Amino acid sequence: MALGAVAGAIAIRAVALGAHEPLTPLAERPDWWLGCVPFALLLLALAVVPLVAPLEHWWERNTSKLAFSGLMGLAALGWMAWRTGSGTALSAAAHGATEYVPFIVLLLSLYVIAGGVRVEGTLRGSTAANLSLLACGAVLANLLGTTGASMLLIRPLLEANRERRHQVHTVVFFIFIVSNVGGCLLPIGDPPLFLGYLRGVPFLWTLELWKAWLVTVGALLAVYAMVDRRMQRDERPLSASGPTTLRVRGWGSVFLLLLAVLAVAFVQPGRPLMGWVPPPLAREGALLLLAAASVGFEPWSARSRRGFSLAPMGEVAAVFAGIFLAMQVPLAVLESRGATLGLDSPTRLFWWTGGLSSVLDNAPTYLVFMGVARSVTLQAAGPDTVLLADGGWIRGDLLAGVSLGAVFLGAMTYIGNGPNLMVRAIASSAGVRMPGFGGYMLWSIGLLLPVLALASWLCLG
Repeated sequence: MALGAVAGAIAIRAVALGAHEPLTPLAERPDWWLGCVPFALLLLALAVVPLVAPLEHWWERNTSKLAFSGLMGLAALGWMAWRTGSGTALSAAAHGATEYVPFIVLLLSLYVIAGGVRVEGTLRGSTAANLSLLACGAVLANLLGTTGASMLLIRPLLEANRERRHQVHTVVFFIFIVSNVGGCLLPIGDPPLFLGYLRGVPFLWTLELWKAWLVTVGALLAVYAMVDRRMQRDERPLSASGPTTLRVRGWGSVFLLLLAVLAVAFVQPGRPLMGWVPPPLAREGALLLLAAASVGFEPWSARSRRGFSLAPMGEVAAVFAGIFLAMQVPLAVLESRGATLGLDSPTRLFWWTGGLSSVLDNAPTYLVFMGVARSVTLQAAGPDTVLLADGGWIRGDLLAGVSLGAVFLGAMTYIGNGPNLMVRAIASSAGVRMPGFGGYMLWSIGLLLPVLALASWLCLG
């Protein structure tokens, strides 16, 4: 039901196109922190409500998440209207809708299309087999996007590990590697990098991040191997598996998935494409058509029989519907005051961008700190300055800090990147007792954060 928010947001965006006004008045008010309260309450609810017994079952319903999320979003808009006028509130709603629609349509389309692809076989959840899946996912995340790769491989991973007593750690590392860190080498890999490409970053510039990708993915795979072998100490040996036989089903959806990736990369409103200038929402329309076509290859009834459901996507749509509205105030504060924070080094930009990407969505956070990096470049250009498509300049080392921070630390919480919640929901529906918001952060702080600190030291200086 939460997917109904998509239709509403599309309508809002269609009306609000061109209605963007600067949101700086929000940051200039001395009581700006009051406008951040709804967002803080929403984050608190995600962490605490699932742990409160009387509310646990109520919170499991996506309609409940949508109701609370929407209430917090409306509360933030109400504060804006009260303190700065209805015009600012409407502009903030337009900003939120303009960011939410491409985000949720991209996730929904890749989720539905990838749901028509099946990887089947006799793979067992040994350490070596899981490492192979995780490494494969780290590569595919750059070609299919973190969402496409996550939806393609999470079910085979769960099936391979169904005999295992301990499965949570494998899903957590899957989120770290496949849903986030793996997708930093191409703009289609992760939403923040795609937004950077739309803002003029050369398409192949992200290949400059290969060293950080290799160090981080390699370190995470090594840590996973150690954790997994420790977990196996109190488990029964896996049953004899025989030869590994993997096969891909649903090649029609594979073709549609490739078309979706091409649509994301090349269908840009206002930018000519083979003599055609795509209108607003053309990319989103193309993605939805491809998703509908994938259902033609395998109808809902057949998908339902093998456990496919829109419920995980509904949870993402419900939670982020309010987040994209409520986060407009904290984003406006960052945009207004970011240049005064002394963020003049790649490492500082990495941690600031990443830290806020953990609790805000990483795509708009990336844009804010990309602007900060551009302003720093004007004051102190470097030898690796990158020419953007709009004629501007940005230091490559600063852009690397922003890019890696948004992609890597988006894995720190469930809401840092869209696929995180989807993978959690799919794993939970398969019977894996996934940790809550706070429990997941114990994993990410204890295991992911030290690896990211190492990568920052080695690759950013």
